[in-house]
Amino acid sequence: TPLASSTFINRINSFLDKHLSPEISLHGVLMDVFGVGVILTGSSGIGKSECGLDLVLRGHRLVADDMIIISQQSHQLVAYGSPLTKHHMEVRGLGIINVKDLFGAASICNMKQISLMVDLVEWDPNADYDRTGLADEYIQLLDTELPKITLPIRPGRSVASIVEVAARNYILKSQGHNSAKKFQSRVENQLRDI
Repeated sequence: TPLASSTFINRINSFLDKHLSPEISLHGVLMDVFGVGVILTGSSGIGKSECGLDLVLRGHRLVADDMIIISQQSHQLVAYGSPLTKHHMEVRGLGIINVKDLFGAASICNMKQISLMVDLVEWDPNADYDRTGLADEYIQLLDTELPKITLPIRPGRSVASIVEVAARNYILKSQGHNSAKKFQSRVENQLRDI
């Protein structure tokens, strides 16, 4: 090669990492929300695509709908959509829509590092859902442990707003600010003073 050794080695390492890394596929919607790669999962018909569409309308970017291909590259998960369904979404009642054509090039993203999973579940009045944010939940995807939020769905809830707040909260936590733990500490201090 006419390239310098260091340039060639970097390029070949990048090539091998991209083409030989383990991959899995996952059913869901992958969004770029405030720069955070968020996977929306849940049973068929629960509203993943509708939530994704609502997020696009709020200025966030679609990475993949329905089929998400996830690749383990170094210590991070990188994902993209199937080439067949790229830039498209299936919205029940509307059918297949092309997000890029409808909303412009700024509404899509071809590839994104995954940081957070939001699992949409049917509301169950008998289930015990986390109400404080102190119980961290994780899911193992390939060689990476991914933070997971279980979000109960019920009529009238603005799921897109909650996903936006989850992304903002993830950003704060990654910067060392955990609101739930700070609140718990304040409550414990106040109880100690009584």
